[in-house]
Amino acid sequence: MPIDKKTLMKKFQTQPEKYWKVSLFDEKGFVRKKCISCGKYFWTLDASREKCDDQPCRFYDFIGNPPTNKKLDYVETWKVIEKFFVKNGHTSLRRYPVVCRWYPLYFNIASIIDFYRIDQGQLTFEFPANPVIVPQFCLRFNDIPNVGITGKHFTCFNMIGQAGFYDGKQGYWKDRCIELDFNFVTKELGIPEKEVIFIEDMWVGPSAFGPSLEYYSRGLELGNAVFTEFVGTIDNYKEMQPKVIDMGAGLERLAWITNGTPTAYDVTFEPVIRYMLKETGLTADWDFFQKYSRLAGSLNIEEAGDLKKARSKIAKEIGISVDKLIEKVRPFEAMYAIADHTRALTFAISDGALPSNVGGGYNLRIILRRTFSFLDEVKLNLDLIKICELHAKQLEYFSPELKEHINDINTIFDVERKRYNSSKTRAQKIVEEIVNKNEEINEDKLVTLYDSEGITPELILQYKPDLKIPEDFYSRVAAKHMKEEETVKRQEIDVSGLPATQALYYDDEKKMEFKAKVLKVINNQWVVLDKTYFYPESGGQKADMGFIDGQPVMDVQKIGNVIVHRVVGNIQEGKEVECKINAYRRQIHTRHHTATHVVFTAAKQVLGSWVWQHGAEKSTEKARIDITHFDSLTEQQIKEIERIANEIVEKNFTVKKEWYDRTEAENKFGFTIYQGGYVPNKKVRIVSIGNLNSQACGGTHVDKTKEIGYITILKTKRIQDGVVRIEFCSGEIAEKYLKEKADLLKQTLDILKVEEDKAIDAA
Repeated sequence: MPIDKKTLMKKFQTQPEKYWKVSLFDEKGFVRKKCISCGKYFWTLDASREKCDDQPCRFYDFIGNPPTNKKLDYVETWKVIEKFFVKNGHTSLRRYPVVCRWYPLYFNIASIIDFYRIDQGQLTFEFPANPVIVPQFCLRFNDIPNVGITGKHFTCFNMIGQAGFYDGKQGYWKDRCIELDFNFVTKELGIPEKEVIFIEDMWVGPSAFGPSLEYYSRGLELGNAVFTEFVGTIDNYKEMQPKVIDMGAGLERLAWITNGTPTAYDVTFEPVIRYMLKETGLTADWDFFQKYSRLAGSLNIEEAGDLKKARSKIAKEIGISVDKLIEKVRPFEAMYAIADHTRALTFAISDGALPSNVGGGYNLRIILRRTFSFLDEVKLNLDLIKICELHAKQLEYFSPELKEHINDINTIFDVERKRYNSSKTRAQKIVEEIVNKNEEINEDKLVTLYDSEGITPELILQYKPDLKIPEDFYSRVAAKHMKEEETVKRQEIDVSGLPATQALYYDDEKKMEFKAKVLKVINNQWVVLDKTYFYPESGGQKADMGFIDGQPVMDVQKIGNVIVHRVVGNIQEGKEVECKINAYRRQIHTRHHTATHVVFTAAKQVLGSWVWQHGAEKSTEKARIDITHFDSLTEQQIKEIERIANEIVEKNFTVKKEWYDRTEAENKFGFTIYQGGYVPNKKVRIVSIGNLNSQACGGTHVDKTKEIGYITILKTKRIQDGVVRIEFCSGEIAEKYLKEKADLLKQTLDILKVEEDKAIDAA
């Protein structure tokens, strides 16, 4: 049952000195106060202060009036942060990908996710050093409607991660964390001590929780220091060992507060905004925007509800009509949203994601189509690829690899723009028909029109200006598509109390006969041995078959650390048995598994860097690999993939199979090792084909690529939006297939009574 944050806060706030008070508060004279407006508890050096620093209790008072003693651009801000924390004992890390391959999330949503790992089904933290500082670019899509409007919301943002563990000896805990953060904002940025406010909060995660201190200045949240120290439930929890420091600070906000610009977008996307203003000829009324931006933070759609009503309130306070306000801000809101969305897409595509209609790709398609929609609505003549190039140039210090993917981004944008234009033409006719028939357009109809026809709410508004569109429409429709496909549960097999099976199939992949002791027979069919060379179904590779004590083995599965063998016949518990694996079946599976890695490598070379493995299966008849790609494969592409795959086979590369600690493997090979998904163990088996490809893989593999034999692609098809399936076979299975194909052709020619080179004319 999820932990209720409000109940947890109420319980912990009976002992604030224990959970939130740190030594800095005593040293400096901070006092604890309760906000008279929202009821939150906060710590301040100003004993007369009555309100906390969060909105709407305080508006942005730093706009046009920054509290810092220095002005830093976006990249300079990170360099100052990096220098300060490295000087104070932290290891600076490069960013992790925004596409989360190492943990079951579509996208990296927070810097602490860099260090989330699964071990034996449980969440664990793995740090490459302790403590660390990392400039982690993240993607979140729950605030899409706010982006461009509030001045502070992003789909792509940089969460500075100050993180590490504390076990009583290594690392540090609350006192040192808050001391460092306070010293950074006051001594490095120059914010007066009295202008730093700490607000009490609580963080609740998937299996742990702890108190946190958010720190603010002049109405802007700068960071949030989370102290992850408990596991369990509200009524039954214990201290974590070790505890984890998780301070996340928005780089966009830290740069913003040093500049005091009307929005965070102005400093975050400075080169991009400069280009946009030049290309569009837009000029900003900065006096107006300074007044407007102080209040714009309250336009958060989740909190404000009715956006038009909230705008009317702001317009009244500024002293202009709401229509005039919208006329002034709308082109800039569009411009800011485009800057954000293109940056998100630049990172996502560079890290291997594609816009599509499924999973996380759906969010990418939403923001790309939202970008196209803004260009059309506000009549902005902007080169999106030029904008992506400007992002890549500005962010080279963080991510020099971005500029290498501009051509890929261009290709994908071009494909998506054509699809958008095509759907828009079709959509206009559909909307006109609906309007002419005076059909009701409710929320369900809106979702159906968007999902089925690609009809955006903005397009419908052009024909029905009075239509009420839910402000969080895109968030809702995206949430619907983010649900993972439910997996079919296997038959439950109770292996409790049994020791881990000694799995020997990696020690000698060619050993096909062995002796073992029967520990248990479950449900009169599942045999558990003390050790086994039988390979259990895993990673898309079908299970071995064979015999145990002369009885047929029909299936092998791994449940936790116990391997079970489904046997047809009677097997006696406690007996030592002779085991024999079907060597032919294993050999074919082994060739097909290594061939899968080879075909994947070839496909990536032919198609582009966005190609990732989406699924795979290896059987005796054939193998298949599902890859991420935006279109069906052409005949030329198929031939080229097959050619390169066989070239790799002929070069007879060594296939290495090595075990690594997970962190060591990630550092050495990068996160492309996770083609088959995240690995739920601390030890990772890396399979490398020469220097062409290295993947985390638990399958059986050949030692040299020539052992695979000739690879032939049987067929390809687009199985869903953004995913292409390649079916193939290798070795003697491929030879058999090609012989049957040749025999069929000969029979056809004999019937037609023509030579092969005349067959087309005869047809």
